[in-house]
Amino acid sequence: MQVSSLNEVKIYSLSAGRSLPEWLSDRKKRALQKKDVDIRRRIELIQDFEMPTVSTKIKVSRDGQYIMAVGTYKPRVRCFDTYQLSQKFERCLDSEVVTFEILSDDYSKIVFLQCGRFVEFHSQHGHYYRTRIPKFGRDFSYHYPSCDLYFVGASSEVYRLNLEQGRFLNSLQTEASESNVCDINPVHFLFAMGTAEGKVECWDPRTRNRVGLLDCALSSVTADTEIDGLPSISALTFNGALNMAVGTSTGQVLLYDLRSSNPLIVKDHHYGLPIKSIQFQRQLDLIISADSRIIKMWNKDTGKIFTSMEPEHGINDVCLYPNSGMLMTANEAPKMNIYYIPVLGPAPKWCSFLDNLTEELEENPESTVYDDYKFVTRKDLENLGLAHLIGSTLLRAYMHGFFMDIRLYHKAKMMANPFAYEEYRREKIRQKIEETRAQRVQLKKLPKVNKELALKLIEEEGEEQQMTRKRKQKNLPSLLKDDRFKVMFENPDFQVDEQSEEFRLLNPLVSKISEKRKRKLKILEELEAKGEEEEEEPEGKASDAESSESSDDEKGWVEEVRKQRKLLRQEEKLKRRERSKEDQQTLLKPQFFEIKEGEEFRSFKDSAKKQKLMKKPLEDRLKLEENLGTLNVSDTTVGSKQATFKLKKSEQQRKQQEAEKVHRQERKTLRRSANHLKSKRGRGRLFH
Repeated sequence: MQVSSLNEVKIYSLSAGRSLPEWLSDRKKRALQKKDVDIRRRIELIQDFEMPTVSTKIKVSRDGQYIMAVGTYKPRVRCFDTYQLSQKFERCLDSEVVTFEILSDDYSKIVFLQCGRFVEFHSQHGHYYRTRIPKFGRDFSYHYPSCDLYFVGASSEVYRLNLEQGRFLNSLQTEASESNVCDINPVHFLFAMGTAEGKVECWDPRTRNRVGLLDCALSSVTADTEIDGLPSISALTFNGALNMAVGTSTGQVLLYDLRSSNPLIVKDHHYGLPIKSIQFQRQLDLIISADSRIIKMWNKDTGKIFTSMEPEHGINDVCLYPNSGMLMTANEAPKMNIYYIPVLGPAPKWCSFLDNLTEELEENPESTVYDDYKFVTRKDLENLGLAHLIGSTLLRAYMHGFFMDIRLYHKAKMMANPFAYEEYRREKIRQKIEETRAQRVQLKKLPKVNKELALKLIEEEGEEQQMTRKRKQKNLPSLLKDDRFKVMFENPDFQVDEQSEEFRLLNPLVSKISEKRKRKLKILEELEAKGEEEEEEPEGKASDAESSESSDDEKGWVEEVRKQRKLLRQEEKLKRRERSKEDQQTLLKPQFFEIKEGEEFRSFKDSAKKQKLMKKPLEDRLKLEENLGTLNVSDTTVGSKQATFKLKKSEQQRKQQEAEKVHRQERKTLRRSANHLKSKRGRGRLFH
């Protein structure tokens, strides 16, 4: 039995291990079980719980006694009796089964939807009746109140077959081109179908009218999802009267409340594979969704992952045994998997021994395969001198390193560092000596950073402890022992600067108090240097002297503040004098600037004038512009004002404009002279 754990949820795989071939005789099977330990230790919960090649669908009867599965090849159905833990019967079919439904509480009434548009009915004795639908079917549901079968498939119609009358009824006309899945609510019998266009249509079987339409394709697209193509509906399941879960072909699961058109939550499998199955686990409010690669269990309210499973082979269908923690899957492999998850619920009645078995395994955990191997990186191999083994069978590449045999690792470590035992022995001796020293009287070691602050806190703690003893109160936690303030006494960036202006103004009496603490610090440093084991506390003054000092401090508080301010002013004056001296000593060197081509040099006075103009208010600047003639302000008929600006022109532009004017005047004079000559010639010809 294979055990895996994810998010502290243990999953027991009851079908792990090798399976024996069917063609072996019982005698050879018993002989193999005696020889092979793996075959002997395997758990075969249900005998021959498998298919010849592939299993496609798996379901449990309503009474919980029978498990039915369909698969290939050849197409067949197998029924397993849980009370006998063996196969009940097997029936071969003419074509592959798309899906099937158990209509009765046991296996006596079964309906199969097959690939060749056939619908086959089986009773307790075997094949009962066979009919055909007009188009290829993909899914069907049974409506118990009216005994109607609703078939959906490669058509826009939903075909209805009444089992009481034995005839087809009028089909439902939908807007979809094709439909993939359908389901009927067990409470109010609402019929829902998922289309290839990514929509869910809801119909009322009583009136045969559509009552709702959900666009799941649009709702499944979020900011985090990456979708290739239009999502179609691949799975659909109801939970109670109001909840419905929809799975898409792009790997999203949407949970809906039927009273709203927006999904409550959208869960992405992140594999881009169609959702094959959706199940509800009501005890823990979980949703079990599966695609062909993974089975995910997540909370339906928050979407948080509870646990997940990745079988070795592709998944075709998932079936949760009712009111238990057992999960069965139909796979792209002969063997059908059975999982037991104790957190989901107890084991079924027919295999109650699983609870005792899992409890024993939890009490006596076995060593895993990785206990016999050591994970090493490439750097570790170079230190051990085993880098030449990379690529050999002695090392198994895994992630950023390698797995190697633990015995080989210990041998190589002993050869690389033969004195490792001596170092280990010295370390143990040192630890024992430190334990004995801890029992002696020790000095109060102050931190390297903010020693005076630490000493102040220690003094305050001593005073508070005396007060709490008298009042019989609980001691408050110390700041020195609190991890939140540990960095303040370790990192030099948090050192208190007592020479700063803020500190001196806020703490005017710190000078007198700090003198006492500095004396204590000197004494403690001397004791630490000498290495004495007992701490000598400096003698304090009498209580009367301390009270008088406190009163003097209160009286001289204002004087101390004034003194500090005077000192700060003097220091500022000294700094200014030093700066002025430095400015006088510095020699200013000339700086050269390169002028771009096509630009004229202007003095630095123009920039100074511009800066002065920019500092002036807008009104003054407008007056200057009016005086210069670049601005014209006029009143309009409505009462508002109209301002027109003229751009300032550079000297080059002015010269160009003047040259253009001269050129125009010259051309005008030439034209006038030419016209005058033409007119004279015309007059002379007339006279001739």
